[in-house]
Amino acid sequence: MDNKAMFKLSYGLFVVTARDGKDNGCITNTAMQVTTTPNRITLAVNKDNYTHDMLVKSRVFNISILSEEATFDIFKHFGFQSGRDVDKFADFTDCKRADNGVLYVTRGTNAVIMAKVLYTLDLGTHSLFVADVTDALTLSDAPSATYAYYHAHIKPKPEAPAKPTGKTVWRCKICGYEVEAEELPADFVCPLCKHPREDFEKVTVGGKTVWRCKICGYEVEAEELPADFVCPLCKHPREDFEKV
Repeated sequence: MDNKAMFKLSYGLFVVTARDGKDNGCITNTAMQVTTTPNRITLAVNKDNYTHDMLVKSRVFNISILSEEATFDIFKHFGFQSGRDVDKFADFTDCKRADNGVLYVTRGTNAVIMAKVLYTLDLGTHSLFVADVTDALTLSDAPSATYAYYHAHIKPKPEAPAKPTGKTVWRCKICGYEVEAEELPADFVCPLCKHPREDFEKVTVGGKTVWRCKICGYEVEAEELPADFVCPLCKHPREDFEKV
């Protein structure tokens, strides 16, 4: 089976927000309308996401539909760090609180949908939430950003592979950011995804096998990847990695 055929399906991109004593949100591409009367949507969320646990408890959420005006900073802010570790809305002011008590993103979005969960279906790695639409707002006329548009125009292009240097580098296991140093300070934080020093691994540039995710660009150094390997950044399987 050619798994690349799945990439031809049309996907939107959204910031799903929830509240359970704390405001939080994550990036997803798995929301869609399933009926108009009644007006209902489905949303699939990875169980590893902190937002997933909030949805299970609160059963209320908003979907901010990202437009082609969205910048990569929004994807980094809501997608490259966990609400378990940081308060994503502590310094994020481009948002408003809807009547359902949940925040929604106003920057780089063209609409927001408010919803209340009716049913939950266990999909193994994900949960599928079936929800009633309780309200909706149009925020701008900018076209919605598709998954393909994100990769072609929003996501930064991968840098050229580093030339062999034999020097020690530390690579973030979350987003792939690299820094050259013999040691990292104990309080070092990744400037891209904000993860701490504990999420960096020491590697030597040059002469080793690197596997790169064709979906998000995440890289991992290994002679072979396990059959059940999953990208820690975008959750795609081993089949979506290429040897570079």
